[in-house]
Amino acid sequence: MVLVVITGVAMVTLVAWATGVLVRRERQRLDTSAEAYQIESAATRGIRDARRHARSLHHIGGAGGISRLPDHDPRH
Repeated sequence: MVLVVITGVAMVTLVAWATGVLVRRERQRLDTSAEAYQIESAATRGIRDARRHARSLHHIGGAGGISRLPDHDPRH
């Protein structure tokens, strides 16, 4: 019985801590500038476009579609 109570208290504490972290992050996020929102929007759009591109290549060329991605490695 004591073990169940200790486990329950630990779980409640963990959930409360995680909620506090999320609330703090959201408050910090609200204080960001318009430029930060534009950067986040562009990054999200870029990720979405990359997913669409990879998905279309997969549908066009099967599983080997990934090898047909354009070669634009910034390291070379």
